[in-house]
Amino acid sequence: MRRAALLLAVALPAAADVYPRQPGVDALHYVFRLSFTDSSDEITGEASVQLRLLSGDVGEAFLDLATQADGKGMQVQSVSCAGRPVAFRHAADRLTLPLPPVAKAGDVLGFTIAYRGVPRDGLRFVKNIHGERTVFSENWPDKARNWLPMIDHPYDKATGELIVTAPAQYQVVSNGVLVEELDLEGGLRRTHWRQSVPIASWLFALGVARFAVNHAGAVAGVPLQSWVFPQDRDKGYQLFEPLSRSAVQFLTENVGAYPYEKLANVQAAGMGGGTEHASAIFYGEKNVKDGRVPVVHEIAHQWFGDSVTERDWDDVWLSEGFATYFTLLHTEKVEGRAAFVAGLRRSRETVLKLEKSLPDTPVVHRNLADMSRVLNGLVYQKGGFTLHMLRGLIGDAAFWSGIRAYYSRYKERNASSDEFRAAMEEASGKPLDWFFRQWLNRAGVPQLSGTWRYDGVARQLSVTLAQGQAGEPYRLPLQLGIREGIGTRIETVELTAREGTFRLPAQHEPADVVLDPETWLLLEGGPITKEKTR
Repeated sequence: MRRAALLLAVALPAAADVYPRQPGVDALHYVFRLSFTDSSDEITGEASVQLRLLSGDVGEAFLDLATQADGKGMQVQSVSCAGRPVAFRHAADRLTLPLPPVAKAGDVLGFTIAYRGVPRDGLRFVKNIHGERTVFSENWPDKARNWLPMIDHPYDKATGELIVTAPAQYQVVSNGVLVEELDLEGGLRRTHWRQSVPIASWLFALGVARFAVNHAGAVAGVPLQSWVFPQDRDKGYQLFEPLSRSAVQFLTENVGAYPYEKLANVQAAGMGGGTEHASAIFYGEKNVKDGRVPVVHEIAHQWFGDSVTERDWDDVWLSEGFATYFTLLHTEKVEGRAAFVAGLRRSRETVLKLEKSLPDTPVVHRNLADMSRVLNGLVYQKGGFTLHMLRGLIGDAAFWSGIRAYYSRYKERNASSDEFRAAMEEASGKPLDWFFRQWLNRAGVPQLSGTWRYDGVARQLSVTLAQGQAGEPYRLPLQLGIREGIGTRIETVELTAREGTFRLPAQHEPADVVLDPETWLLLEGGPITKEKTR
């Protein structure tokens, strides 16, 4: 007897978001055939979906697909498997597909789904800043279901194709490589893109507009493209291309090979900031026009978030914290240490403010249920600073070795915080569970105060540090900067208790003692003050 309920009542891991996994089903490949005209915002779709069975006791599978309400959403017209119509249920944004009774583990089943409707979200028909009609997707984090029937969660990655029929005055950009452009009767054009590397649902992209397109050669063997509204052509090309070359070169040399067939930077209507779609990054149109877009951040995502994808939304920092820190690392490479440290200090200031506005909020979510809360500044800034502290703890050589091993091991796959920790433990030879728990699973930051005094007879400097935050004391490897003459001597100590005194040799009384002089630690604290002479 098949256990269909297995799909809907999966026992979740100890820490996981609440999306219902399908442990017996793996989506392998999607082909989405979409068409629309300028007369309405309705799309007509046909999806071909390949599902591999991982278990023989599964009776049905489901895809996420928005149901209709208030005139928007998708209406499924038919479903077939191996050319034969099958019964289906489409309710509460879920399309349930019955599996053949003879299906067994290892079988690959193909379903074809015909549907149509006006997307509620995820795919937007909007005029751009120049008043021209455009169509752009924005699937983050779980909006693909509004226009594409698929498993809409990062744990399941698949290859895919978008075949779009649209009025011929538009160009169409999507993931992967361009397979075909064909002009059809009636003033229509069909454009076919194929993505041959598995990606998560939010990374599937579609942009339809009147574009100026520049094929800017290659960097590290990767074709580089810019897709910009014609009115912003020169500014867009200049904005995207030099930074893209620098970022791809830096990440390729330090992390590993770029994972996709091309890198296209795309000006997009109806959004701000940037969205890291695999091989086709979208940037808010006004930001492009104003010359302010997060190019390096979004390109870093191609490695971290896109290729190595968090298995669970609780671990979204594996995307955003990585992209944040690798943007700073690129700054360190290109602009120097001073600019890098300035960026770290801005991040630290941001975290300290966020800790007050987001109390009891760790970097790793606790069984995330509300997808509107998947992002907050902590997963970016505190997540990024955690990587910086890890680098300081284990050293540059082990840090980069661990990063390369992590990327190589989980490229095109999913990973968790624990799996990242294991890679860094192997690279460093150090147990790091304590470090990950206190910085990623604990809310807040350490609050430090301190005093120092000098004993001229013993030629000894005594520094007393105290932790003032609530809860257990942090384990804090930290630097003390001892200013002597025109230089600063760095001493490293470790504070593990609520208070500790450290005695250091000093031939002369220092001018000052500075906490964390090279900006390696995320903390809240004032200066270390000299004790008053009695």
